[in-house]
Amino acid sequence: MALELKDVAYTYSPGTAYEIHALRDINLTVPEDQFIGIIGHIGSGKSTLIQLFNALIRPTSGNVLCDGEDIWGDSYDRRALRSKVGLVFQYPEHQLFENDVLSDVCFGPMNQGKTREEAEVEAKKALRSVGFPEKYYSRSPFELSGGQKKRAAIAGVLAMNPGILILDEPTAGLDPKGRDDILGQIAQLREERGITIVLVSHSMEDIARYADRLIVMNKGRIVYDDSPREVFTHYQELETMGLAAPQVTYILHRLKEKGLAVDTTQDTVPGARDTILEALHAAGTQKEGRADV
Repeated sequence: MALELKDVAYTYSPGTAYEIHALRDINLTVPEDQFIGIIGHIGSGKSTLIQLFNALIRPTSGNVLCDGEDIWGDSYDRRALRSKVGLVFQYPEHQLFENDVLSDVCFGPMNQGKTREEAEVEAKKALRSVGFPEKYYSRSPFELSGGQKKRAAIAGVLAMNPGILILDEPTAGLDPKGRDDILGQIAQLREERGITIVLVSHSMEDIARYADRLIVMNKGRIVYDDSPREVFTHYQELETMGLAAPQVTYILHRLKEKGLAVDTTQDTVPGARDTILEALHAAGTQKEGRADV
């Protein structure tokens, strides 16, 4: 499935003293099987944007299409859309409400018309896919740790087998291992199921590592839409928006300024390591050549 936004704008409290233009002139396509990152400073419009994807809010103007159909058409089934386009909020406790984890994850599939038995099959498969321990299936979701709550919330959406999974800061508040675990499992899910992932994150390292495509929001507009490597070459422009590039970008530019011939477009730790080693090897070879002369 694919989403498309055409000339979309969104205004909060239009016609009042509190009017805020959250989005302006948004034209965007979300195709099948992509890992898309979205970044932007607070108030840039990114949270408003992802709520348009599954019809939680209606655009003030413009059109949102799913597989070519206007999702705000009179006959369009928006309830079915929300099963196909799953959204996991930044605070998972907003999505957890049943007495135990398994029942909570079963809710979505049962709401789709499955029996409890059928829903449990999907729920257990989803819980396993996010690495949620089976021994906690009967535990209250409100007794879970922050990382477990996030896994349970993601599983609750995955159990409905969406074509697009939207994650709003899924690793906020987690330690580095917890962050790597969850994002690694999300990336694996994309490979196994072929679903589209839309990740809203403040971690440039996570975006660089996992995303195929990066959308940068600023003041309600899309200012960059390209590969992370290409976007991060504009690190100085990103800084003017209150953003940054991955730390390795700054390290590579400093090394380049010092005369080391590194590839400054590398935006991940493995890529930076490789280009630094290659540059050091080349520099050493040149030095030996001059010594022989």
